[in-house]
Amino acid sequence: MQLAARVAAAIEILDMILDGSSAEQALTGWGRTHRFAGSKDRAAIRDHVFSALRCQASFAWRGGAMTGRGIMLGVTAADGTQDDIFTGFGHAPRPRGADETGHNIGDATRDVRLDMPDWLLPHFDSSLGAQTDAVLTTLQHRAGVFLRVNTAKCSREDAAAVLAQDGIITQPLDHVKTALQVTENERRVALSTAYLDGMVELQDPSSQAAMETLAVSAGQRVLDLCAGGGGKSLALAACGADVFAHDIDAKRMIDLAPRAQRAGVEITTLTTEDLPSHAPFDVVLCDAPCSGSGTWRRTPSAKWALTPERLAELTQIQDGVLSTAADLVRVGGTLAYATCSVFQVENEARIQAFMVEQAGFTLVSMHPTAPHHLGDGFFLSRLTRTT
Repeated sequence: MQLAARVAAAIEILDMILDGSSAEQALTGWGRTHRFAGSKDRAAIRDHVFSALRCQASFAWRGGAMTGRGIMLGVTAADGTQDDIFTGFGHAPRPRGADETGHNIGDATRDVRLDMPDWLLPHFDSSLGAQTDAVLTTLQHRAGVFLRVNTAKCSREDAAAVLAQDGIITQPLDHVKTALQVTENERRVALSTAYLDGMVELQDPSSQAAMETLAVSAGQRVLDLCAGGGGKSLALAACGADVFAHDIDAKRMIDLAPRAQRAGVEITTLTTEDLPSHAPFDVVLCDAPCSGSGTWRRTPSAKWALTPERLAELTQIQDGVLSTAADLVRVGGTLAYATCSVFQVENEARIQAFMVEQAGFTLVSMHPTAPHHLGDGFFLSRLTRTT
């Protein structure tokens, strides 16, 4: 497919998303009805769609309409390729009409320029202060691809060497001892020897750094209470901890057993009913459901889908997770609360509310991390149970 045809495909997919489909549903649906598109075409179209979603508001402003076509008109207006793409020849989208008048981005309001729903700006401002505009600018760009080296199997240097044999070039990150950034051939990772042999896992450096901060040791009994796919469970197990994983929706952990086997670690999954009989734990990690505002480079449609009602609901869920976790920690043990959000209402405010409601815990530390070019936004708080 030519570039113009890929843009036409992106327009079609964006319209599906604007009509209510998730990005993954729209991409999958389009692929099933356009089987002639090869893997390179599908990957390129996916990149177009996600780049457009990150800057949906500002591109629609430039393009003159909140439609798939308007957004992609804005994309090509921004990079100067509009006249080359919107030609109407072959599979290219038709030329821009006289009534399709875009706007100068300098005339847009702050929320449009920064591609953020206006009701969310106060949450960012109160949480990030003077950093807000710079962070939101970061969220307009694609995140990097990062790997966690499984130190239960190999060193970071050995993993990098094995990846290089498959043409995947990486560089170590100074601030996270287990992290590698993929700089060339990132799409090959899932089929690489290092990945298939469990030497590396895909994981953001901010999440890796948080697990390093927990500093679990060999033999400690650790519960990952909201385990999901189990990325943090695997990282903790690589430290030699005796790891238990739980999720209120057990289906989310379906891939954990094969991932653990590949990594060469053991992780015990628990149902909700199992939790009391296996408590207490030395460390209980609550990686709570959240807005994901620190990861919106990777899931850009989430920022447009979030509502004030859903954010309020999430804070109630977070309070419930902390309340459940409190009874599972041994005296002298650690309760760790984590989110991939940057909002104070989901982070510091939840810890403060917990400390008011729950006696017998002492706050040890809070570590907020804003999104940056080498990592997502993340929050980690550690508390010690005293009674």
